[in-house]
Amino acid sequence: MSEIVIDVGDRPIREVNQDIQAACAAGGPIRVRNTLSRHNLGVGLPPGVTIHFEGSVGYYCAGLNTGATVTIERNCGWGVAEGMSDGFVTVGGYAGMSCGAAMTGGLIHVKGDCGPRCGVAMKNGTIVVEGKVGYQCGFMAHKGRIIALGGAGESCADALWEGEVWVAGDVDSLGVDVKVIEPTAEEVAEVDAILEPLGLKDTARNWRKMISGQRLWYFESRDAGAWLMI
Repeated sequence: MSEIVIDVGDRPIREVNQDIQAACAAGGPIRVRNTLSRHNLGVGLPPGVTIHFEGSVGYYCAGLNTGATVTIERNCGWGVAEGMSDGFVTVGGYAGMSCGAAMTGGLIHVKGDCGPRCGVAMKNGTIVVEGKVGYQCGFMAHKGRIIALGGAGESCADALWEGEVWVAGDVDSLGVDVKVIEPTAEEVAEVDAILEPLGLKDTARNWRKMISGQRLWYFESRDAGAWLMI
């Protein structure tokens, strides 16, 4: 089936997204061009769709994705794939703040660096960042896994619940209630199985696995003075 091409330009975003949804219903691969870093492109994409955004996009691209395969050629603003439940999102360059916020499933692959609070409040799924993640990566992640291959910024893995942050490289500082543990061989094999299809497997990496220290799980207001971030 031939590719469907959609032009963004200065058209109303509602109109553009209506065209995208119509193209999804038609079933062919979709190419969105002349994106001009516009916001809210490709929100609520259905399963089984393949869509390529040329250039860079703005905020909340591919939000609420339910199973589409999305490629963003260059950079994206904050909130890419926010709330996604399934699918595969690739960012060819830099991803802004709150990449994958509140996601419940699927995989996000960022080929460049990632801004602050990557995976904030994520509920499940996986985020792979080839570069460095910004401050408070994994903030309040309830579940899921963030894998950063190029190091992490300040307050990494702050206030985790059951999420995991894996970092290869330097970490500027740890967040509140973080426990750094040595992963088992079986856990490393799981991560390698995620990285291998992306061409990123490297058995020589020295991983730091960060999980919750569980003190915040039983937090009481009378203990507030124990937390430097409060």
